[in-house]
Amino acid sequence: MLAGSVGRPISVIGTSLIMPRYSKSSSVLYGMLRYRAGEVDMTVNSQGSTSALVPEIAALGLPFLFSSSADAFKLLDGPFGDVLAQRFAKVGMVPLGYWDNGIRNISNSKRPIGVPEDLKGLKIRTPPDPMTIDIFQALGAATQQISFGELYVALQQGVVDGQENPLMNIHASKLYEVNKFISLTGHKYEMTPFLMSKRSWDKLSDADRKALQEAAAEATALQRKLSQEADEKLVADLKAKGVRVDVADKAAFEKATSAVDDKWMASPIGDYVKKVIAARAK
Repeated sequence: MLAGSVGRPISVIGTSLIMPRYSKSSSVLYGMLRYRAGEVDMTVNSQGSTSALVPEIAALGLPFLFSSSADAFKLLDGPFGDVLAQRFAKVGMVPLGYWDNGIRNISNSKRPIGVPEDLKGLKIRTPPDPMTIDIFQALGAATQQISFGELYVALQQGVVDGQENPLMNIHASKLYEVNKFISLTGHKYEMTPFLMSKRSWDKLSDADRKALQEAAAEATALQRKLSQEADEKLVADLKAKGVRVDVADKAAFEKATSAVDDKWMASPIGDYVKKVIAARAK
């Protein structure tokens, strides 16, 4: 790995130390600007947060764009990923890999969710990500933005009724303890960009850059593999923990969110959105 190859130790810094407690959106943007400035060399952050710097990345989260992470990888590992790299370069970031954050599903404390109408009257936590907010408003849910670190307590105290995340996040953060209903909606895919500040990148020698790229490629392959393996096992484990897991009527959910595509095609990144939809269809 990198530290052993070129003698550069890597220190890991938690998000809370980088992004202060301003409003959710300004906190995210402040943190991303620190990465770009080279105050922090590398980041593995969410797709939604990263869209504060590169709005085009939000297009990957269109509702029901991908039925599996593997479908997304085909797009990201091809010319589309190269286009994203060019876009990141314009804001002073170098992509080292596109990690998997999985297909997202809904959990809540009130009732099973089978069709969009079941969400009416529920308060659903979403990240401060315009795409996710649009999806849940189209589904008729009330949305509230709460940081992930505060989510468990918010669910426990009834500040919100439910949330949406990949199964791996739900399991790892033990959200199933306070949300006993999970619906496999598969409403949205997210990747996790692994990025480096170009200012930091430019300080590296050619040998260091090569070693870093090799280590990043290895880490990306491993992360994707572990993510896929985890998803395959988690449904059974969650059921064993007393969680009710239902498969949603995805056709009904897709129909209910179709206007989200139209809205984003008419947005400032509309041309990019159309290209993503066209590329997915091939």
